[in-house]
Amino acid sequence: MKIQGIIPPLVTPLSERDSLDETGLAQLIERQLTGRVDGLFVLGTTGEGPSLSEQLRRAMISETSRLVNERVPIYVGITDTSLVDAIHLAQFALEHGAAAVVAAPPFYFPAGQTELQHWFLELAEALPLPLLLYNMPSCVNISIEPETLAVLIKHPNIIGLKDSSGDLDYFAQAIEVAKQREDWPVLMGPEALLVEAMKLGAVGGVTGGANLWPELFTDLFAAARERDQAAIDRYQPIVVELQALYGFGKYGSSYLKGLKCAMELSGICSGLLAAPFDVFKAPERARVAEWLTTFSASQTDFACQVPQV
Repeated sequence: MKIQGIIPPLVTPLSERDSLDETGLAQLIERQLTGRVDGLFVLGTTGEGPSLSEQLRRAMISETSRLVNERVPIYVGITDTSLVDAIHLAQFALEHGAAAVVAAPPFYFPAGQTELQHWFLELAEALPLPLLLYNMPSCVNISIEPETLAVLIKHPNIIGLKDSSGDLDYFAQAIEVAKQREDWPVLMGPEALLVEAMKLGAVGGVTGGANLWPELFTDLFAAARERDQAAIDRYQPIVVELQALYGFGKYGSSYLKGLKCAMELSGICSGLLAAPFDVFKAPERARVAEWLTTFSASQTDFACQVPQV
C-alpha cells in the first residue's frame, strides 16, 4: 500500500441528526474521484467523526465503501476515548474494505507521553488493520511528541503520520523521525502548508478544501511533486484565498460551518452539522454565498472550476 497524494478528509453529509444524506454523499464521492484524488479519509475532524453515533459512523463507512467500490483506498478515523470501541470500529472498517485506520490520541483525560506510547502500542497490537497516527493537538490537547514518534515508529503496524498541528518545525522533526524506517509516510493536514511540507518531505496532504474543489489540490500536489514553480505560483494563491471561507464565524467551528455551508450552496450535499454545532444563520450564510460567487468567478480560466452558487 503506497500512501501518497491528496487524500481528502470527507465531510459527513447529514440529512437529519443521525442519518446520512446519501444522495449528497454519492455526489461528493464522485466529485472527488473525478478530481483524481488518491484516497479518501472518513470520520476525521472534517468528517465530525467524534460527534457521530456509532450507528452513523458505521453507516458512513459502509456507504462510502459501497460507493467507492475499490477505486481508491479508504482510510477510517477511529479516534476514541475507549480503546475497545476504537478496535471494534476498526474491525467494522476491515469488513468493509478499508485500507488502514487513523487515530489521534484519546481526549478528555490528559495523558503523559509514556501513557500515550502505551495506548498506541496496545492499539496497534490489537488492530486488524494498519494504523496511521494523527497529530491533532488543537482538538485533543496533546501532541504526539517527536520522542514518542521515535518509539512508535518501531511497531510494524504503525505505518505513518498525519500531522495537523500547523507547526512546520514539528513537521520537520517528524520527517527526521520517519527516516528511521523506509517508506514511512508523513502527510500534511493544513492545506495552505502543503507546498512547504512537501519541500520538507511530505508525501501528500489531507486537504479539507478538496471537498469543495479536489482538482485544485491534485493539481497543486502534482506541481509541487514536479517542482513546477510556475504552476505552484498559479495554484498556491488560490489555496490561500480559499482559507477566507473558514473564518466567517465567531467560533472554532467556523472551518466546518463555512465549508459545509459552501458545499450546500454549491449543490454538492447537505450543510447540516452534527451537534453541538449549528449551521450558519442568515448573515453568515449570505457572506459565504457572496464569497463563493466572487471566488468562483475569479477562477474562470480553470477547466475544472469550483461549483457555482
